[in-house]
Amino acid sequence: MDEMKKKKGQNVFSWFLTMWKTHPLFSTGVALVVMIILQTLALGFDYPTMGIWFNTWLQNWINILRNNSGIGIIALGMTFVIISGGIDLAVGSTLVGVGAFVMMMIDSGPMGILQNLGITGVPAFIIAILLGIIFGALLGELNGVLITNGKLPPFIATLGTMKIFRSVTQHFMQGYTPVVPKGFLAIASFRIGGQLLMPIIYWVVLSFVLYVVSTRTTFGRQIIAVGSNERATKLSGVNVNTIKRRIYMLMGLLVSISAVLQVSRIGSMDYANAGSGYEMDAISAVIVGGTRMSGGKGTIIGTVLGTLIIAVMNNLLNLLGVPPFLREAFKGVIVIGSVLLQKKESNS
Repeated sequence: MDEMKKKKGQNVFSWFLTMWKTHPLFSTGVALVVMIILQTLALGFDYPTMGIWFNTWLQNWINILRNNSGIGIIALGMTFVIISGGIDLAVGSTLVGVGAFVMMMIDSGPMGILQNLGITGVPAFIIAILLGIIFGALLGELNGVLITNGKLPPFIATLGTMKIFRSVTQHFMQGYTPVVPKGFLAIASFRIGGQLLMPIIYWVVLSFVLYVVSTRTTFGRQIIAVGSNERATKLSGVNVNTIKRRIYMLMGLLVSISAVLQVSRIGSMDYANAGSGYEMDAISAVIVGGTRMSGGKGTIIGTVLGTLIIAVMNNLLNLLGVPPFLREAFKGVIVIGSVLLQKKESNS
């Protein structure tokens, strides 16, 4: 009997190890469960009633999801970029540029563009958002053109535009502080059941849409094909350059949505620091979620889980009182570990 139990235990361990090595979603999901358990323990149970504890736990989760929704949306686009074998370092600067553009459009002060055209209220918000999304998509398209037509490596192209977008924005916005109308704040601040859930809802909806795009459309399959073997994809008749430009245009579009949400949440934007580090956070979420850094493999679900892992880790470290500067070190360890696991998987 003892020998049978021992054999059964070995079989379970062997199955777990195999699943961990060969199924990125499984390992990512297990890691997230462990992080959630640790966070719950760190939150503690010293509350007068179970109801108060649950409300505190729930509010903590709502805060985590809301505060990371912007990065989560950007990470969705970064998933497609990395699956295709590329990288985008300009997402933070693109966010600043689009945010400044939208604020100039809806500015209720004397320099407001739409206000001077006699357009205010909801019509002005709709126009500003649509133009902002188009502007962001064009900035993403510019990255795609530099990479495809200019034959620049994605790292170099987006490193250059990262500097350009932020610098140009700072130049034109110096001394100018747009006034964001209160009505615009409702886009992210509208309460549902007394909670600020709108950013989370946008993130969930976009995750579902892009999951469908990645798994049920020709475009999604072409992205994987480009990242797996670009030469073979070209020989099969696929216009690889067009696919890449569309990927970066989609990246710019998603950054624009995140920029609109940030302006709506905060009502302003720090052109020097807003979006700083977003590219690294998005890349970290994608890699932790199991997307292969060399391209050709990755999932939207994995990226969502990866974003949650990093978000929960940051919250856990905050609850434990770990100094802010050391939190980035923990994030770096997780990213390095994820890439090492990918290398083990590819070598096995």
